[in-house]
Amino acid sequence: MAEFVQLEVDEQRRVGTIRLDRPPMNALSQQMWREIEAATLEAVEHDDVGALVVHGGPKVFAAGADIKEFPDWSYQDANHNGQVLQRSLDTLARAPMPTIAAINGYALGGGCELALACDFRFAADNAKLGQPEILLGLIPGAGGTQRLPRLVGLSRAKELIFSGRMVDMVEAERIGLVDHVAAADDLYDQAMEAAARYAAGPYALRLAKRAIEDGTELPLDQALRLERSLFAECFATEDARIGIASFIEHGPGKADFTDH
Repeated sequence: MAEFVQLEVDEQRRVGTIRLDRPPMNALSQQMWREIEAATLEAVEHDDVGALVVHGGPKVFAAGADIKEFPDWSYQDANHNGQVLQRSLDTLARAPMPTIAAINGYALGGGCELALACDFRFAADNAKLGQPEILLGLIPGAGGTQRLPRLVGLSRAKELIFSGRMVDMVEAERIGLVDHVAAADDLYDQAMEAAARYAAGPYALRLAKRAIEDGTELPLDQALRLERSLFAECFATEDARIGIASFIEHGPGKADFTDH
């Protein structure tokens, strides 16, 4: 039984919530990284999870890695433990279903990297995001130097990582660091509503995510071959038959998909 991270499943909406619960700040210890990975794998195997929300509760998403673990780390320790961090978030990033980080309060350091590993970031209007590792004489180690530039561009990512400063939601939305801003009290409900819409979508959503995620790591010619293969795979699904027939008879947006 996990101590700090739980998977909760709303079977009616087919949405799972990976809930972080390590008061007061959800500091991400090595145990929490492992539990995030385990919760993600559990969600992937769950028949009633078509989308995922990652949530740290109403006060704070995750204020960063547990720095109290750092003083005794050697180079070898940091290299080994860094693998734990990256494997945890790679597992989340490669989850086949759509994922949304619902961010209340602080998402700093490892907490920001956790949000970056999701497909979308929904944030409360009072949230703060940032990669402050440089202020400790460190660099991001759970994907921040790679996922942040891919999201906001090279120069902006460098400025944020080099300065270690926090970003408010006006700036975060402007630069594309977050996708949706809501009042703090409404944030989780809005994330769940969006996740439920994705969960009700066709199996093709998963194929589209795979095409985008894997394709961006390939040369264009290889990425296009991947897209062609996954496009063809859609035609092996019942959802494609339903969607095409529904479009011809009723127009777009009326299909009731079954494969998920």
